[in-house]
Amino acid sequence: MAHSIIIIPNRVMLFVLCFFLTKSLVLIHGQQQVPCTFFMGDSLSDNGNNNLLVTLAKSNYPPYGTDYPGGPTGRFTNGKTVPDFIAELLGFDKHIPAFATAVGSAILKGVNYASAAAGILDETGIIVGDHISLNRQLLNHKATIASLSLLLGPARLKDYLNKCLYAVNMGSNDYLNNYLLPQFYPSSKLYTPDQFSAFLIHQYSQQLKTLYDDGARKVAVFGLGPIGCVPPLLAMYPVNVSGCVDFINDYVKLFNDRLKPLVEDLNTNLPAAKFTYINMTSISLGIFSLPGITVSNYSCCVVGIALCEPYQVPCSRRNQYIFFDDYHPTQVVNQYTAARIYNALLPSDAHPFDIHQLAQQ
Repeated sequence: MAHSIIIIPNRVMLFVLCFFLTKSLVLIHGQQQVPCTFFMGDSLSDNGNNNLLVTLAKSNYPPYGTDYPGGPTGRFTNGKTVPDFIAELLGFDKHIPAFATAVGSAILKGVNYASAAAGILDETGIIVGDHISLNRQLLNHKATIASLSLLLGPARLKDYLNKCLYAVNMGSNDYLNNYLLPQFYPSSKLYTPDQFSAFLIHQYSQQLKTLYDDGARKVAVFGLGPIGCVPPLLAMYPVNVSGCVDFINDYVKLFNDRLKPLVEDLNTNLPAAKFTYINMTSISLGIFSLPGITVSNYSCCVVGIALCEPYQVPCSRRNQYIFFDDYHPTQVVNQYTAARIYNALLPSDAHPFDIHQLAQQ
């Protein structure tokens, strides 16, 4: 999978995107398919929770939000995120609010708890400052549940939560901002890659069970994407014939190969559980060969340390770039990704359900 720049006409890009998205997008203005949606994750899902934290992991300034209504919000892209598009595809008329700003009856439609730099492990990401780890996100969800109980009444709460959809996208930072930084973290000295993936999955299993115990039944668990293909790692390590850094993607595979059986185990052993595994590696690798995408190894914005430099003008042809900054996709990539998560293009994209199917369970 090469990362050379190949120019392909925009009309081809538009045709292919329409082919993938039309079946999904016709549902945007339809009936809301679940009563609420909750998102947990990192900067790929964050929509403003880091704005008030003391951290370097912030995006509430231009050029972030260049194509988002109202401008910068704390989303790490030029426009909408994958959770934004998923909410639209599920029929929500507004994007799911960030926990930091969700108040009153707004939480009835769900809450986004995601936080840039967050990971499965509490210590992941601390080198950039404060962040809301998955354990803290679970505590924030408990606070939301308490508020929902007041709004709905304890008798209705359990049934309400059982019908809601949950999406959890965690683990990338446990590699990018932990295991792959031996100068700051001891994890790579304490664990082999196989041992580290097992350690992460053990922690993750307890966290997902906590989510279940708090009422979640329909849960989409995202696997890791090919983080060995992000621009900074391409510049840091020798690139293989695949066009990416294979040994890092091998780490990802170790994690994903344990995550899918975990999802199956949860479904087998937890009554009424409807967990599903989203194969982000399969979906993400499809993006690199998507017609219309011409730049896969450079960021669209002017990058400082991983993130966009404030107030610098980004590239004008944003729909041709995979990455807006060094790590985060452009809006057009997020739209394509969400469409494939919602309606699986290949059987390998989701198991046992895509999100459209999960919502109907």
